[in-house]
Amino acid sequence: MASTYTQKLPLITSLIFCIIVSVSSRGAVYTPPEVERLTDKFSRVPVNQGYNVFFGGHNIHMTNNGSNADLILDKSSGSGLASKNKFYHGFFNAALKLPSGFTSGVVIAFYLSNAGDFPKNHDEIDFELLGHVKRRDWVLQTNLYGNGSVRTGREEKVYLWFDPTTGFHDYSILWNNHHIVFLVDNIPVREVVNSKAISPVYPSKTMSVYLTIWDGSEWATHGGKYAVDYKYAPFIVSMNDAEVEGCIQQSNVATPCSRKPSSLDPVDGEEFAKLSEKQAAGMDWARRKHMFYAYCKDTSRYKVMPPECNA
Repeated sequence: MASTYTQKLPLITSLIFCIIVSVSSRGAVYTPPEVERLTDKFSRVPVNQGYNVFFGGHNIHMTNNGSNADLILDKSSGSGLASKNKFYHGFFNAALKLPSGFTSGVVIAFYLSNAGDFPKNHDEIDFELLGHVKRRDWVLQTNLYGNGSVRTGREEKVYLWFDPTTGFHDYSILWNNHHIVFLVDNIPVREVVNSKAISPVYPSKTMSVYLTIWDGSEWATHGGKYAVDYKYAPFIVSMNDAEVEGCIQQSNVATPCSRKPSSLDPVDGEEFAKLSEKQAAGMDWARRKHMFYAYCKDTSRYKVMPPECNA
């Protein structure tokens, strides 16, 4: 019996070592704090009820009678969905499962934009999930701009505290006249308050909601150092239901909803005007533990910081 155990000991030790390396390659494991679940306050709808094909239709596969969707990037094309409606303010959520394996250069974007309507001065609010090099985690980048100020990047980057390839996780944007909040599994990772300093570039025009997967080889992974390797294709992001609730644009009215709380604008009321204590604590946790880049601290990029960085 002892002899058998001794023979198996190297194998057991090897397995334990592999497990430790696997865990440590993702860094320390953190349990997020409890926060209010904004995703429970809004209705989830089937993907095909909230979205139309934006591009790459042959690489979009609706499943479960249209409740879910797989978006594919391969050598022929990426793919994308666009919301059926345009919104002025709202709460927008995508439950996503990301592709695993070698995904350098792959970009998955969940965002709001009106570039089609305002090509020279458009607004945008972005979640961008950037593929990784071997054994590195996916990077979550947030950004926003208004009135076409694309030359002034307002990016922040965090590592996720979970493996986004093994199950579905919620990526949410809350946008109203008070602030913009980026949330991951209901944990705020960033808040942009609509202050006097940032108001000139605060998104203020109706936007559509998009989910896309595409080739970002030129910039996405270490500034374009690692391109998409299509021998690992297809790369598939799965979307499990959606939440697209807000003030829907009527006709060609630029700002169709009252800036005061109203039934037309479900996220502009007092409940959504500022973070709760739990949400603020959750955001502090996420930023202390997981954020590794903030544009307001990038003195090599900006000789003169954007005004909101000094506010």
